[in-house]
Amino acid sequence: MIIRNLLLAALSLLALASCSNDDDLPGIIITPVSEETEDNQDTIIGDILVRTSCENGFASIYPCNNYDLMSRLTIETLNTTGGNDIWGWTDPLDGKEYAIVGTRQGTVFIDISNPEQPLIIGTLLTATADSTWRDIKVYNNHAFIVSEAANHGMQIFDLTRLRNPDANPQTFDADAQYTDIGNAHNIVINEDSGYAYAVGTATFNGGAHFINIQDPVNPVAAGGYEVSEYTHDAQVVTYNGPDTAYQGQEIFIGCNENEVVIINVTDKENPSLISTVTYPDTGYVHQGWLSEDHSFYYANDELDESQFGFESRTLVFDFTDLDNPFFASPFFGPTQAIDHNLYTHNNELFLSNYTAGLRVASIENLSTPVDIGFFDTFPENDNTEFNGVWSVYPFFESGNIIINDVSQGLFIVRKSGS
Repeated sequence: MIIRNLLLAALSLLALASCSNDDDLPGIIITPVSEETEDNQDTIIGDILVRTSCENGFASIYPCNNYDLMSRLTIETLNTTGGNDIWGWTDPLDGKEYAIVGTRQGTVFIDISNPEQPLIIGTLLTATADSTWRDIKVYNNHAFIVSEAANHGMQIFDLTRLRNPDANPQTFDADAQYTDIGNAHNIVINEDSGYAYAVGTATFNGGAHFINIQDPVNPVAAGGYEVSEYTHDAQVVTYNGPDTAYQGQEIFIGCNENEVVIINVTDKENPSLISTVTYPDTGYVHQGWLSEDHSFYYANDELDESQFGFESRTLVFDFTDLDNPFFASPFFGPTQAIDHNLYTHNNELFLSNYTAGLRVASIENLSTPVDIGFFDTFPENDNTEFNGVWSVYPFFESGNIIINDVSQGLFIVRKSGS
């Protein structure tokens, strides 16, 4: 908890820098866009609303390989001072795709069913104060939103309200709010079980806070897990991997600052620690995601590039035996950009590497990722600083990939030729 306490001590400084671009770690300030960039605003921040192919290494001004730019909305268009998390929703009624974009001021809902002409439907404002940190997940056609803003709780929004938009963007109210937590760093949902897990709250030593959301607008507290203390981010699955002892069980995988924890949360009244795993040169264990067969786990360390001088390092863990997981190997990117949220989909690994943008690797061989493309939303540089891509959502059936850049706004990209 030493790192966490030092970071929290810096929060008072954050209030003085509320117009700066701040990272996911409390108290760390993102380097603002340079004067050189500001001098080229018409080029750098203008909305691009037409597909721009990646040719000769660029799509417009953006370095790329194998990914085209479908469109872009700036933070000015999104009416915010900065972006953070992002998630998506596909309407089961008509198949329309929506980007759910976290910002410092709230959450913006955007129809991207025509990815070359994204349509802002409206905004759900923050429940209390503006905040650098907001996180979103979706279950049963509802968005669940938490923030580090004091007393924010968990906002719940019925996404079917987006179906018949007004001519102008709306300002929405939440359909419900869960107040058994105040601030939270992240929200995790197991869609199979209908349980949400708030992490980084003031409850359960910052560990997982269980919430039954099977009736989305009537969430019910369901206990928690505090033994391993603060969890920064997590994934929860109904396990279907190779370890037969845990198949069908609900498994929580938490990034707990200096280790990864694996917890059995099937019995909400008696959650139990299965194992922990570490790796060399730990800076800050930030976030991770399982392979689709649940046999490997990929994670990022948010401080190792700055502390140890690594190129962007993704951590590859073998989870074949949940009682005995082990660090298998590192996967390095081509720059020293800080790595942030990552996800796996269709045997590909989607990496948010801040100033180096979105990077994509094949994980056909689960233990050995291989670079296959990238789209750099922050063309100014690839420095080791907290600016650029915060997060990405790669799960739309259409192949559209949505990216939330802290200072550059929303990008929609798609694999070239698709």
